[in-house]
Amino acid sequence: MIVCIAEKPSVGRDIAHVLGANQQHDGYMEGNGYQVTWTFGHLCELKEPHEYNPLWKSWSLAQLPMIPTRFGIKLKTDKGVEKQFKTIERLMLGAERIINCGDAGQEGELIQRWVIQMTGAKCPVQRLWISSLTEEAIREGFQNLKDQSEYQSLYEAGLSRAIGDWTLGMNATRLYTLKYCTNTGRDKQVLSIGRVQTPTLALIVKRQQEIENFVPVPYWVLTTKYRDVVFSAVMEEGDRGYKTREEGEAALDAVRELPFTVTKVEKKKGTEAPPRLFDLTSLQVECNKKYGFSADLTLQLIQSLYEKKYTTYPRVDTTFLSDDIYPKCPQIMNGLRDYFHLMERIKGKPLAKSKKVFDSSKVTDHHAIIPTGVYAQAMTEVEKKVYDLVARRFIGVFFPDCTFDTTTVLGEVGKIRFKATGKHITDPAWKILWEKDNPQSSNLSTSGETEGGVEEKSLPAFTKGESGPHTPELAEKQTTPPKPYTEATLLRAMETAGKFVDNEELRDALKENGIGRPSTRAAIIETLFRRRYIRKEKKNLIATPTGVELIGIIHEELLKSAELTGIWERKLRQIEHREYEAKQFIDELKQMVTEIVSTVLADNSTRKVSETP
Repeated sequence: MIVCIAEKPSVGRDIAHVLGANQQHDGYMEGNGYQVTWTFGHLCELKEPHEYNPLWKSWSLAQLPMIPTRFGIKLKTDKGVEKQFKTIERLMLGAERIINCGDAGQEGELIQRWVIQMTGAKCPVQRLWISSLTEEAIREGFQNLKDQSEYQSLYEAGLSRAIGDWTLGMNATRLYTLKYCTNTGRDKQVLSIGRVQTPTLALIVKRQQEIENFVPVPYWVLTTKYRDVVFSAVMEEGDRGYKTREEGEAALDAVRELPFTVTKVEKKKGTEAPPRLFDLTSLQVECNKKYGFSADLTLQLIQSLYEKKYTTYPRVDTTFLSDDIYPKCPQIMNGLRDYFHLMERIKGKPLAKSKKVFDSSKVTDHHAIIPTGVYAQAMTEVEKKVYDLVARRFIGVFFPDCTFDTTTVLGEVGKIRFKATGKHITDPAWKILWEKDNPQSSNLSTSGETEGGVEEKSLPAFTKGESGPHTPELAEKQTTPPKPYTEATLLRAMETAGKFVDNEELRDALKENGIGRPSTRAAIIETLFRRRYIRKEKKNLIATPTGVELIGIIHEELLKSAELTGIWERKLRQIEHREYEAKQFIDELKQMVTEIVSTVLADNSTRKVSETP
């Protein structure tokens, strides 16, 4: 008998249906030579400290650092988990072959491998690797099964991540709680420290302190209205305006009585490519900006759409498709029936194949999130919103670039130069997919990554040399502080290790050093809420006094630096790609934890962290 193990019951039943295993049993399906069973996510976990050493049961500075010579796993303490594991164990011990059908990613590999190890099964194990749960994808996957050994580096990366998080989290949490927490006694507050959560909290605290310590600087902006168009005075590079009122008023006096003269009219043609396809982070960013969805809710919704077979695998960090997907795209488009009215522009023509979309070199395990082509019907209202974003992005990449004319008009009044810019869209192309009359695309602008377009104001015709009266005005303004993080901007900061970039190509390069993985960042943010280190005010993320104080007492940069944590994330990716040894990663981590413990124990200050009510 061949035993297949999926990560969820619903996925297991989909696979069983395709294989013809239609006999329902308690905890598995059977038929046609197959038994298909499932986990409920993590059934196993790393052992607790006291299970390695009884002395580690009590929290004591004297017992730190806690570093097991060999890590072990155990079954989670839960009756449902224990019952399902017994079923899995019985099936696997009687199997001639096992097929790991877990989610095709690092976490999915770890979940299933641990369960298979716990059963003690010795038969050959193969891996099913698919990017969607459609019947066609499952059949194709079973025709291309790989030996489990081909995914050994993926497992080692996942195991290294788990061991790293355990080693740093367990030791640093006990260390900082015992050393710096004011609330002693039975209900002692725990200061949770984590490899990813702490640098993420540090980003929020740093931004908050920048805002609190910000001192506004006044400046004065000179504008003038000529033929109902507002022109701004041209300043030296880097200057927002005049630095003193006296300078501004002197400039105002200098232009008040003189005519405005147009010195140059320049027109340039430009293009704007369609937005990139979604990876998980950009989808979470877009849903937070547009609908206020949390990163965690967006992940739940896109996971549900994946399990309903409407979209492809969601936990991805690429915005590209591999070249072999291109021939399947017309069939996918045919499944988007509710969007046919938007496809008139590209109907009847071969679909465009751009290197900005199709590039196998930019795809490793999975491609960008796209529709599967299965007609999407049974969706909740919130699922429809997420699906709509994915569908329009997919359609949009086959549209031509939007074209526009940019007009720049320069003028002079005496010795002071002025400038006005206007933009006129000549062919909206892909932007029609997000016009306001489309049911789910209102209130969109061209800012950031939000699609669609509010057209910038176009200018009337000007002629070089023309001159006439104008109305100058001087306005006092102030520099503004940075904005607090929202989930959208925090996700971007985590993705690029705290570096803020709008350029998509540069952002792709920085992803290698991002903190956390696309699939875990939502959970990290939720952990910060749960620990009461941050709270939400409208969309803004605000650090609590406890969160601020915690970051304040941490002097070890390795614990709170997004950049340094990003380097560790890169090493985990290198393990996955067989470019770095898992043993070296673990050894370095153990050394780092040992040094942190020594440094903190040597701290003789009286710094403490108070509890957030």
